[in-house]
Amino acid sequence: MKRRRFFQTLAAGTAGAYLAPLKVLAGDELRLVILHTNDTHSRIDPFPMDGGRNAGMGGIARRAALIKRIRATEPNLLLLDSGDIFQGTPYFNFFGGEVEFKAMSAMGYDASTLGNHDFDNGVDGLVRMLPQASFPFVSANYIVDPASPLAGRVRPHLIREVGPITVGIFGLGIDFDRLVIGALHEGVSYSDPILVARQQVETLRQQGCHLVICLSHLGFRYREDRPSDMTLAAEVPGIDLILGGHTHTFLDAPETVSHPDGRFTVVNQVGWAGIRLGRIDVVFSRDARPAGWYGSAYDVDGRLDRA
Repeated sequence: MKRRRFFQTLAAGTAGAYLAPLKVLAGDELRLVILHTNDTHSRIDPFPMDGGRNAGMGGIARRAALIKRIRATEPNLLLLDSGDIFQGTPYFNFFGGEVEFKAMSAMGYDASTLGNHDFDNGVDGLVRMLPQASFPFVSANYIVDPASPLAGRVRPHLIREVGPITVGIFGLGIDFDRLVIGALHEGVSYSDPILVARQQVETLRQQGCHLVICLSHLGFRYREDRPSDMTLAAEVPGIDLILGGHTHTFLDAPETVSHPDGRFTVVNQVGWAGIRLGRIDVVFSRDARPAGWYGSAYDVDGRLDRA
């Protein structure tokens, strides 16, 4: 097992009300471990040993074993996904998402958002698979018509109590335009993610959330002017963590966006196909106030078979 550690060197802010990069993990503080994936794209098996760039990488059984091992030592843990669970291998072509959702349920995922490829079998195809998922889906800017079969099956946000820590989680999806044909997302419309995110942050803070996480399928960064994780981080300072997807970006370390009021927003994305498992450790004071964070990632490869 190879773990890439990205310890931050900037000291935590004195106010302690929002995230700041952490220099030292003190022994008297609480820790919440957040494991995350994105764009797994129906990759159940490791990549074949064909000499390609990703040969032998990934594999859902390895990921499951790794998650189980981490859970055994970390009592306060969330497992999250940022969308595009579907599409990419014959598992999806033959089984329509059943294998993916059952595997994620067995691993104990706490929540996921919806990516554009999760509509590849249409709304009806997605709805048929939802009973196989024991975890909820969050998407605040996909507006579902009350007459749609998806109505009531996707919520804008959820709140999780992890020990003494109250965590608010909301989701954002990318614009369907030029990505998903209209017939496949019929009854589901896109709305401005920046405006929606501001509303979600206000709602979740009012409900007493110590930490606010966005599961984003907007994409990490673009050259053109369009919503991305980095523009979201800059324009909505109340988000503590943005766990992204869509652009298949392998970040060498999480990005940090600072705000004039002293807040920080941490942005991370771990590529695609389950090649990496992301990890963010958030440290809290004993009164459940966020004090800081550090980031790391696990390479999911053949070394896990021997660990």
